[in-house]
Amino acid sequence: MPDLGVSREEVSLGGAVLEALGPDGPLARAEAGFLPRALQTELALAISETIESRGSLVAEAGTGVGKTFAYLLPVLLSGRRTLISTATKNLQDQLFFRDLPRLREVLNLPTSVALLKGRGSYLCRHRLTQAREGATLPDRTAVRALARIETWAQATVSGDIGELEGLDERSDVIPLVTSNRDNCLGSECGDFHSCHVMKARREAMAADVVVINHHLFFADLALRDSGVAELLPTVDIAVFDEAHQMVEAGIQFLGHALGTGQLLDFGRDMLAAGLQQARGLAPWAELAARCELAARELRLAAAGMRVDVRGVLRLSWEESAGRAGQRLEPGLEAVGAALSAAAAALEQHVGASPDFARLLTRAQGLSAQTARFRGDTPNERVRWVDLTPNQARLLESPLDIRSMMTEQRSAGSRAWVFTSATLGDDDGLSWFSESAGLEEARKLRLGSPFNYPEHARLYVPPRFPAPSEAAHPVMVGRASAHCAAALGGRTFVLTTTLRSMRTAADALKAELETLGQPLEVLVQGTAAKRSLLNRFLEGGSVLVGSHSFWEGIDVPGNALQCVVIDKLPFPPPNDPLVEARTKQLKAQGRDAFNDYFVAEAAIALKQGAGRLIRTESDRGLLVVCDVRLLQSRYGARLINALPPMTALSSGEEALAWLRSLRAGH
Repeated sequence: MPDLGVSREEVSLGGAVLEALGPDGPLARAEAGFLPRALQTELALAISETIESRGSLVAEAGTGVGKTFAYLLPVLLSGRRTLISTATKNLQDQLFFRDLPRLREVLNLPTSVALLKGRGSYLCRHRLTQAREGATLPDRTAVRALARIETWAQATVSGDIGELEGLDERSDVIPLVTSNRDNCLGSECGDFHSCHVMKARREAMAADVVVINHHLFFADLALRDSGVAELLPTVDIAVFDEAHQMVEAGIQFLGHALGTGQLLDFGRDMLAAGLQQARGLAPWAELAARCELAARELRLAAAGMRVDVRGVLRLSWEESAGRAGQRLEPGLEAVGAALSAAAAALEQHVGASPDFARLLTRAQGLSAQTARFRGDTPNERVRWVDLTPNQARLLESPLDIRSMMTEQRSAGSRAWVFTSATLGDDDGLSWFSESAGLEEARKLRLGSPFNYPEHARLYVPPRFPAPSEAAHPVMVGRASAHCAAALGGRTFVLTTTLRSMRTAADALKAELETLGQPLEVLVQGTAAKRSLLNRFLEGGSVLVGSHSFWEGIDVPGNALQCVVIDKLPFPPPNDPLVEARTKQLKAQGRDAFNDYFVAEAAIALKQGAGRLIRTESDRGLLVVCDVRLLQSRYGARLINALPPMTALSSGEEALAWLRSLRAGH
């Protein structure tokens, strides 16, 4: 409890929060420009009440409310043990390195805080030694990256790979120097006592506040692999920030998967261990080759007649496996036989090294998954295949996280807080609450304090090709070029598919050239996401991106003043998960289009539009190139889901607004 002039016994948690956020509180004394915000105070008080009653709260807080401090303040002032989960590792770092230390200092609290990520985020000393001695690196860039990691490994305390600035998160070297559930040797490892993963877990178990991410939360509850399952029963408060990402994160880990990449990795690891530690005692090369051949046969069977696969192609189980999985059966049978032969050889040498014991466990786990996918799909679950140019993944998942979250909430008496800027488009926040089993939780909707009618404009071109027409993405690119030309760059173009992204980008470049505008066009996939954003911030450019740029991107100020969205972001109707959820709603007698498709589009549209206005002084234009927003019966619902921007009726008005912003800039 900070020094607010009263003791813990004399004031409620809500009272302490009011003091802290007041005009004479510690935040006002520490920051010259601090002003109390009514919406932030309302959210903080609701969270305080939830903590004291050990209840559940689902709170939507618009951009600018200050939701991070609104939940951190009552958490810290309560003095109770807390788990905070957010959407990404970057947001974890922001909480741990910036927000929590800042508040802890202002409030003068001795609260201990720990950061816990998945094991793949930490250096594994054992794997680093293996990589140094025997890894085959693809190029000189990888060689230099490994050398950097070796130098850094001698000084790092946390072992968090994120400390290495400039290391591409897609680097081929990272999997070589980190562990996963399959290849970790656990207590049998010679470096166990200095293990960075175990150190992070020990610190988490001892801390008052622990910061994790949603993927880690669900992965651990499913696999019991990273310490969260042991941590959760000990906390009094669980806070989930960016909660709108929980459902998709959850279904990834609450299901089952069998990937040809797993089989190839297993074969390579078995071959390396066999040649190093039991050379000549088993036909390791033959066993590894058999695993590789079976993996390739399975991938070919899953692909069927599809030869030219780009990106990730998601196929329904019937499309890929055939009726009752018959098309995949020979491939799965070959995989099962290859794994059985490998397991038999490994059993003969399991006492020789911890590596063989771990490899045997992996073989048995892969065999179990293979057997599962040879059987029928369980009720309330859906199966599909993700196909890439080189791999296939067989997946099975639940349709939502209701059962798991209900089970966790009933397992102990603690407060649960779920918050985000986008959780639904109705007062019941049903888009999120239904999927997470939180219909009975308290709901709170707080809009943004920003002056959208004054600072933001919305334009929907009334005479535009329909989204289904071939000319649509071309016109999106051309329209975006005129917006960017009027503004001098500083424009995001967000598309719903990678195909339309490429077409729009090409049309954008061509139109800019016709207009004589020397603006650079940055396209998702041509460089790392961070590099593209850094280049965009330098000015004089337009960024064209698909799903990964719709949320989690924060470009405040004048650097971004126009966002163009190509069309309404409805879920793809042929996606296996979408099909299964549609069938489920229809079976319940509900309107799948209104209750699912429109609700999903509303959330995604709010996320994309949210890139535009990030601070109270920001100004900008949102362009949605989809006439359905004006003509359809659901258009008004989607417009109401957006912040209250002033609507424009013509392209001339839109360009004039952009020119005025450029003049002000």
